Amino acid sequence: MSRRRKGRDVNGILVIDKPIGVTSNGILQQVKRLFGAAKAGHTGALDPLATGVLPLCFGEATKFSQMMLDSDKAYIATARLGIQTETGDSEGAVVAEKPVPTGLTSDVLEPVLDGFRGDIQQVPSMYSALKHKGRPLYEYAREGIEVERPARPVTIYELTLLDIREHELDIAVSCTKGTYIRSLVEDIGEALGCGAHVTALRRTMASGFTLADAHAVSDLEAMRERDESLDGLLVAPDAALSMFPEHRLAGHALVSILNGQPVRIPGQSYEGFVRLYANESANESFVGLAEAFPEGEQTNLVPRRLVKSSGKR
Repeated sequence: MSRRRKGRDVNGILVIDKPIGVTSNGILQQVKRLFGAAKAGHTGALDPLATGVLPLCFGEATKFSQMMLDSDKAYIATARLGIQTETGDSEGAVVAEKPVPTGLTSDVLEPVLDGFRGDIQQVPSMYSALKHKGRPLYEYAREGIEVERPARPVTIYELTLLDIREHELDIAVSCTKGTYIRSLVEDIGEALGCGAHVTALRRTMASGFTLADAHAVSDLEAMRERDESLDGLLVAPDAALSMFPEHRLAGHALVSILNGQPVRIPGQSYEGFVRLYANESANESFVGLAEAFPEGEQTNLVPRRLVKSSGKR
């Protein structure tokens, strides 16, 4: 007999501005308690050193957490030149120090940064959460075990030099999923011949959400102390799925999809995931995601992630 979950049904997405010095899971559990939610998850961890955009999914929204995890990200990072650490950030022990080249200007740095723009190969950090034989790499690293990590393809859409100070650079990065900013900073330091590590990291965008969408945990706590409901801060699950085309269903097609059956849509040419919405006067809600397979002049829609119920858009 399965145990009954504690908490209430809460559905939607809440974007948190994660503070420094705490884990993403710690923030998740704290916010989950504030909502009294039965089910919640985050969409990709930030290191304790990092701050910024951390989308949390509640209830039905957790069905789309993998799509959100696979989304593009953006960051602002500070790189300390001349010092390499075990972890690639300021939390690790110093392993090497080298002199920083004199006369670093944007004219000198831009050609170096240009080598990291576009499609590149990146070796993940040993202190990442990437798993090897079921265990995260950072567990091996803490035991002094080095695991061979093949380089992986990532794309750096934008790499902008924001500021140059003595021994420090500020950069803005827009990139695909799986990009490790610590590794990028280390590689930039190596290209400069002096090494580098991250001293500050702030995620400015994830899953289409920005810092303008984010809430401080302290604000949530203050609302609870005033006995105010937090539910109005949630956004609908489909808010994170705008990268997929939209299709509206009615009648037998809607009934079939809701029953988990594929439907054929004439005169449409979708491919990949599609957002589905009910198109009936009494029901105009988000239905879920389907996967589209073009077939001649029609498209087959196969339901993949359906929500139990949803409010209007």
